[in-house]
Amino acid sequence: MERVLGIGGYFLRATDPAALSAWYRDCLGLEADENGLWRPEAGPTVFATFEAGTDYFGSRTQQTMLNFRVRDLDAMLAQLRAQGADVAEATQDMEGVGRFGWVTDPEGNRIELWQPA
Repeated sequence: MERVLGIGGYFLRATDPAALSAWYRDCLGLEADENGLWRPEAGPTVFATFEAGTDYFGSRTQQTMLNFRVRDLDAMLAQLRAQGADVAEATQDMEGVGRFGWVTDPEGNRIELWQPA
């Protein structure tokens, strides 16, 4: 059986695509080239489904949520707050899985940040 090898891309609609790309670069350090090609560090990727009525993604109109692995969750959240980003106050610890925090991008998309255990 043929199977997928990994995430090949994640695409977002935006009112101002250039400004949203700049936010991901400036606030999260996501360096992509002019074609959007980004070479993330190797590591685990989680693929999970949620109940249709979940509030975990923030807004019920948001159908998917991007999760980024980070090395130091506290440092990333502090960096985002210093740049005026909309960062959730709460974090979550899951034994054996890691720590989680959330930020909402300027277009209203909730993003999960994960520091693996």
